[in-house]
Amino acid sequence: FAFSLMAKRFLILSGLAGSGKTQLALAFANALIADKKQLCVVSVGADWTNREPLLGFPNALKDDEYVSPESGVLDLLIEANKEENKEKPYFLILDEMNMSYVERYFADFLSVMESGEGISLWKGSENHPVPPTISLPKNLFIIGTINVDETTYMFSPKVLDRANVIEFKISSDEMENFLNEMKNVDRCSINGKAAGMGAAFVNLANVKDLGDDKEEAVKTLQKFFKELKKVNAEFGYRTATEIFRYIAQAKKNDDTKVQLTSHDILDTAIIQKLLPKLHGSRKKLEPVLAQLWKLCFTEEVHIARENVDKAIFKESADKILRMYEAANANGFTSFAEA
Repeated sequence: FAFSLMAKRFLILSGLAGSGKTQLALAFANALIADKKQLCVVSVGADWTNREPLLGFPNALKDDEYVSPESGVLDLLIEANKEENKEKPYFLILDEMNMSYVERYFADFLSVMESGEGISLWKGSENHPVPPTISLPKNLFIIGTINVDETTYMFSPKVLDRANVIEFKISSDEMENFLNEMKNVDRCSINGKAAGMGAAFVNLANVKDLGDDKEEAVKTLQKFFKELKKVNAEFGYRTATEIFRYIAQAKKNDDTKVQLTSHDILDTAIIQKLLPKLHGSRKKLEPVLAQLWKLCFTEEVHIARENVDKAIFKESADKILRMYEAANANGFTSFAEA
């Protein structure tokens, strides 16, 4: 989660409802902030058809008045852009982000993420607290959560390509452990405990280092590119750059007791940057999924549940298998599972 957010300041948490997506985002953000003004949590509405719930709008009847949104997003952006706050982390959490079409209300954000330019708000009025344009500063981190069911809309490849996507799932063993050791969790107990690391987190997130040890990743990504290209799901220069930035962050900054191996890091990069692009019919994807399965192993093994643990990229193999099974069962498959 941390390395993904450091490599790309837009992170999407996808998966099972009630699996902890929003709670993790809140816990992480609250641990790093010293002031409540550094965090804005917004529940996306099904009626959002434009940017007004996030950015507000100029009053058409009064030239010198701008109507700020009740969500508090614009206030967060203004605070994050202040010179004295540039080393403080600011978090925008968009809960159930796919309750409406993301491209409608989030288009301006998606555009300036890559251009680095500002979002035009209005012509402006002298000394007005709302500026004519607002930028997405380098100390702003956006986390979106999505649940996939019949009431939501799936993200387009354009949106997924601009984010890191982490899937949340619960295994039978994990649920058994939870049921046997069920207890209340006080998420607020972590609030502010890492606030002293806020500036360091912002600085690390702005490191553009792509690492030196690239040989294995280059070979693997080339193989995946060739297979994904067969179904027009190949990745571009931006995705490749962000993958190497993620790998570099994970290798350099992992100080946990059980550190991620090189295979673990590459595995998580594949599942959060490459596999989300896959969606389509069984006829289209079944052959490609079978080939991608092979790339997760050092030797050829049959595509089956009992072989997942033999993979060097276990998480990717597990996801590919689930998509393969869905394609066979339903005639269609995608990264997001309803």
